[in-house]
Amino acid sequence: MKRVEDTIAPSIAPSLRPAVPAPTPPAASSAQLREAAMRYAEERHWEVFPGAWLEEGDDGIARCSCGDPVCAKPGAHPTRADWPGQASGSAVAVRRMWRNEPRASVLLPTGRTFDIIEVPEVAGCLALARMERMELPLGPVLSTPTRRLAFFVLPGATTKVPSLLRRLGWMPSALDLTVRSEGDYVVAPPTRMAAVGCVPGCVQWARQPTDMNRWLPDAEELLNPIAYACGREAAAQRGR
Repeated sequence: MKRVEDTIAPSIAPSLRPAVPAPTPPAASSAQLREAAMRYAEERHWEVFPGAWLEEGDDGIARCSCGDPVCAKPGAHPTRADWPGQASGSAVAVRRMWRNEPRASVLLPTGRTFDIIEVPEVAGCLALARMERMELPLGPVLSTPTRRLAFFVLPGATTKVPSLLRRLGWMPSALDLTVRSEGDYVVAPPTRMAAVGCVPGCVQWARQPTDMNRWLPDAEELLNPIAYACGREAAAQRGR
């Protein structure tokens, strides 16, 4: 059986060289979406559930399957209010869900086997470079078409991050840093999504799930370089 990292889009920035942008992969097929969802459940033991998807109109514009013309998260949100109970780590259940909704986006509930620390793409790439130099442990990292990076960390980040930021000298409200935990979710590859002001594209792995990063870091291990990078990005934004 192929591994997750063999079947999902390749790393968007293996050497963190922003001058060489990665090409946007084509929209995933229904089979690719289903297989990715099943492998997340089987190989990573992550719970998965299906969400809305993008549909191309006659005018060539991609719109969310939910039918809302002003959808805030086109192709990247749950379709049911009871989605926390719908999410499953069973490959059989996942196969059944995608058989019923073959075009569905792949969504992962946070706060169960992992939390997410989400930051702007520029800050995230800077943080990744610093982490590599510091030889810090890294889990998987997502990159979205909305120019955000999402770091996978152990559950419990929501309660830790605000006090840790203050201890490092940062006001949480001053940084563009979001923690996703219980009751939230993250969009997983190879989902295609859109947002206001962004060209539709596929979610990709900036750091793929591998056997080497199966054990996730604690938020505290990564927060210093992430906060520093977000602080630099905030200062740069103010200076523009």
